[in-house]
Amino acid sequence: MNGRTALVTGGSRGIGAATALRLARAGADVAITYVTDREAAEDVIRKVEAAGRRGVALRADSGDAAEAADAVPRAADALGGGRLDVLVNNAGVGVVGPLEELTAADVDRVLAVNVRGVFLASRAAAARMGPGGRIVTIGSCLTQRVPGPGATLYTMSKSALVGLTRALARELGGRGITANIVHPGPVDTAMNPADGPFADGQRAVTALGRFGVADEVASLVAYLAGDDAAYVTGAEFAVDGGHAA
Repeated sequence: MNGRTALVTGGSRGIGAATALRLARAGADVAITYVTDREAAEDVIRKVEAAGRRGVALRADSGDAAEAADAVPRAADALGGGRLDVLVNNAGVGVVGPLEELTAADVDRVLAVNVRGVFLASRAAAARMGPGGRIVTIGSCLTQRVPGPGATLYTMSKSALVGLTRALARELGGRGITANIVHPGPVDTAMNPADGPFADGQRAVTALGRFGVADEVASLVAYLAGDDAAYVTGAEFAVDGGHAA
């Protein structure tokens, strides 16, 4: 990926941070977005630069329509040349709970970040990409199997990304741009720690009986972002420890 430019939304922690570092170590210059934790974002960028690549941290809320779209040209311009080669739609929020307790505000926020923000960023990225462009979106294992109640809103939002990915693959394929979606299972992150209150139940529904780590997801994202995946598009990939088995 030498000489390529990439944007990872929500790249200050977890899967996003691991992905940013994977891409940098593969030779890409990397921009990440964050909302509140500037220190964590800057720490990721220091690691990108330690890998010998350029990096930039941009504050942008994917739930804000203008900021979600504008993050792409900001990243492309900051990394030089105004071109973007790789977009990783990683930013997301999870609101879970009984159906009757979910508020209209919950619905608006989850759909704004998890669906609208992804659409707007993808559209903006497509305008900056040439042949070989890559759009990789982080979905969820819950789009393939929902083992219990409480995930209606989150699952709906992530399921929308499957249709978006397939449609992007068809719309952009003629330009040599691919679009794919990766479905992580339970992954040990600050948002969903392996020692958290709901961890045992999540671990139990995987075939491997454990949480994944962020780099296990990032490795597949990096493959899909590279040259070896040039003939892979419109596809779903599970990195879920057998959650859907």
